[in-house]
Amino acid sequence: MSQITVVFVFFIGLICSGHAQTRAWSEVEETTEYWYGLGEKELTEALYLEKLNTNVARNVIIFLGDGMGIPTITAGRIMKGQLQNQSGEETILAMDQFQHAGFSKTYSVNKQTADSASTATAFLCGVKTNHYTVGLSGKARLSDCSSVSGNEVDSVLHDSFLAGKSTGIVTTTHLAHATPAGAYAHSPDRRYYSDREAKEGCVDIAKQMYEKSDEITVALGGGRKFFTPSGVADPEYSRQDGNRQDGQNYITQWQNKYKNVSAPYVWDQAGFDAVDPVTTDKLLGMFEPENMQYEVDRTDEPSLAEMTDKAIRILRKNSDGFFLLVEGGRIDHAHHSSNAHRALHELVAFDEAIERAVDLTTDSDTLIIVTADHSHTMNMGGYSERGNPILGLAPAEDDPEKALDFKPYTTILYGNGPGFQGGPSTYFGEHVRENLTGLNTEGKNYIQQSAVPLASETHGGEDVAILARGPMSHLFHGVHEQNYIAHVMRYASCVGNVPGHCGVTNFVADPAAPTETSPVAADFLGLQLDPAQTEVALYVQFVLLLCMVLFTIFLGYVYKKKPRRVKNQALHSSDNNGYAGEKL
Repeated sequence: MSQITVVFVFFIGLICSGHAQTRAWSEVEETTEYWYGLGEKELTEALYLEKLNTNVARNVIIFLGDGMGIPTITAGRIMKGQLQNQSGEETILAMDQFQHAGFSKTYSVNKQTADSASTATAFLCGVKTNHYTVGLSGKARLSDCSSVSGNEVDSVLHDSFLAGKSTGIVTTTHLAHATPAGAYAHSPDRRYYSDREAKEGCVDIAKQMYEKSDEITVALGGGRKFFTPSGVADPEYSRQDGNRQDGQNYITQWQNKYKNVSAPYVWDQAGFDAVDPVTTDKLLGMFEPENMQYEVDRTDEPSLAEMTDKAIRILRKNSDGFFLLVEGGRIDHAHHSSNAHRALHELVAFDEAIERAVDLTTDSDTLIIVTADHSHTMNMGGYSERGNPILGLAPAEDDPEKALDFKPYTTILYGNGPGFQGGPSTYFGEHVRENLTGLNTEGKNYIQQSAVPLASETHGGEDVAILARGPMSHLFHGVHEQNYIAHVMRYASCVGNVPGHCGVTNFVADPAAPTETSPVAADFLGLQLDPAQTEVALYVQFVLLLCMVLFTIFLGYVYKKKPRRVKNQALHSSDNNGYAGEKL
């Protein structure tokens, strides 16, 4: 073949390959061998995991994706891949690589579909409670200050502190918000952020955080206004000030309280970057008056991954270990606005924080849990083509299908919310759906359409995922009540009053047959033995070893006494070397 022919074929190949790349998948995915190989690889990994990690969890990290239902994970996975110029569907999230999984039932004591305060009480304290109450049992009543006393329930963070561990809270909401409050507060109303909101007779949540500050080593998020008094200008936005009416400045008081240790307070990116984890004993960071900025809008404040990184580097200096709560809180806020663009970018940022935590820890001593408090009404469908923009029109951006009203629709929709008929200002008297032709549905401010008009989209009531890796992560194995998560964290890390596997307390394995069994003492040939069984096994092993030794001695004795036939050969004539004879 001539050189000209080779060059011609080469360029034709480039053109054909370029044309082939318009497909979202590769040709190898069309083969049986590819999927068989992929299946065998995943099966091999699953079989390896049959050797369960029953170590004590020195460290526990719980990642809480606020409002992160299964559709959000799926759509966020595709978004992450498409941001990397991939099809997206085949992308593997950091959380996808967690070895064990289950589901969490998210209802509260009095609501079919729960809020973030009652759910935080469940997965952080181990007790389900009523709607909008936090850190209290179900006996407490909404906004009733008299129902607080005697109904307080403590969190895993509190128990970890009592066990000598360092603790941390990292969130993209503000530090007095529902999920962080579940770690330290007891309030009959999650909205009692400061004394301006709290009813007389109730202690506001910001004040409770200051009062519990000895228990919190690292706290990073937003919320400056709830900790500072009215009239004190915000350091970043001069036209804003605090909203406390009692004149208390808990940020200043925090700084004075810990002035004898390395305990910086930071409020912007530069201050955050200047914090040296090696020399820092405590850290307080509040980067906005209220919630932190959405990831797509973020300026002059750290990302969730950066905050997670610094928190772990500070906390892990404690030889007794640490407990860390990390919340991707603004996933929820974007969903409430029916703004899938921001919600999915928040999911991607959340997954990057998870990846950072995995890199900074080891499965041998760190239990990491990823879950959600509740879902949302976001869904995805429409038979979209592989690789179609996740925020685009269905089933293909360049050839959208028309609905029965002869207008296109998007892959992502909401069951309810402000996107009804194109926006909250639309006339509701006549159902005329907005025509999406020519609209940029992928823009960060686009509001997805919804079926029911509401000023704010609601939570979803379905089960959410629990993903886990590290010590005792296999305890997440099916459908669980949400409060079960806190019990696993306590059990795995040997804190609180939940029976642990640390050789201290017996544990009742089967409530239906209350025979106490001791903690696992040995793993032998795939069997987990308690101390009594281990003792028996050691005795049996000793007897067998003794028998082998005696049998070996007996064989040696028999061999020594047994006569051996020796062949003597007399050489009457000398050989060439002059020997007269030799025993052979």
